[in-house]
Amino acid sequence: MQALNRPHPKRQKREDYRKAHKAEAQTELPKKKFYRQRAHANPFSDHQLTYPASPDLMKWAEYYPAYAAPEEEGKESIGRQRLTRNITVADIGCGFGGLLVALAPRLPDELLLGLEIRMQVTEFVQDRISALRAQNPGTSLYQNIACVRANTMKFLPNFFHKAQLSKIFLCFPDPHFKARKHKARIVSTTLNSEYAFVLREGGIMYTITDVEDLHKWMVSHFEAHESFERVSEEEVENDKCVEVMRMETEEGKKVERNKGEKFVALFRRKAEPPWPGEEGSGEGL
Repeated sequence: MQALNRPHPKRQKREDYRKAHKAEAQTELPKKKFYRQRAHANPFSDHQLTYPASPDLMKWAEYYPAYAAPEEEGKESIGRQRLTRNITVADIGCGFGGLLVALAPRLPDELLLGLEIRMQVTEFVQDRISALRAQNPGTSLYQNIACVRANTMKFLPNFFHKAQLSKIFLCFPDPHFKARKHKARIVSTTLNSEYAFVLREGGIMYTITDVEDLHKWMVSHFEAHESFERVSEEEVENDKCVEVMRMETEEGKKVERNKGEKFVALFRRKAEPPWPGEEGSGEGL
């Protein structure tokens, strides 16, 4: 019976590696083989996630220590730790963190956050960021990126205030090919309203996939949403983040190796229309 309760040798080896990597504050980058997990997770399952009741209650200083604001004397923090600047870029379903790492030096004045539902993949990205910071002591390199485990289909507004973000990336999301699984796609009428809530006016939604059917789905849903308008092809080609999105994510590199096609579309958050009665309400006063 005792033997039956022992963890599988490979699983135990992975756990031992991850513990040692954290304990020794490694400068060596973590190895993916010790963080293996299924390619996708069911967003409707109960993953026993920890999330803040509101963005103000999130202890962001633990993730961005270089940007932690000094505590003000005589003021109760109610558990929150403020930053000197807000997170403005989100990578939803960030995978193994390729986009975050590539964008960090290109967007040095922005704080970027990866959100990933899979536990071991999140742990890999966090260990990767820690190692990159340790490799660059005394600099600000990679201090502006972090990763949290989160189910954004359920809890996106728990992490971000209204109009907080300037960019959201959706890179190679699960296509959920079967029609009965389309409700689990990361783009839908309901979810697009949540993206519109956290994006500021003029903010950009970045989408990329190697599945043409999913590309058409995302385009049709964003174009049908009154809060978004599609960005012109000329603007897409001139956006410095697009080439990074195409070439630096793990999925993007795999598609490149297999000589597959990548479908890119960007959408701009439109300005809010005035409330009824507001237009021209100042005339004649």
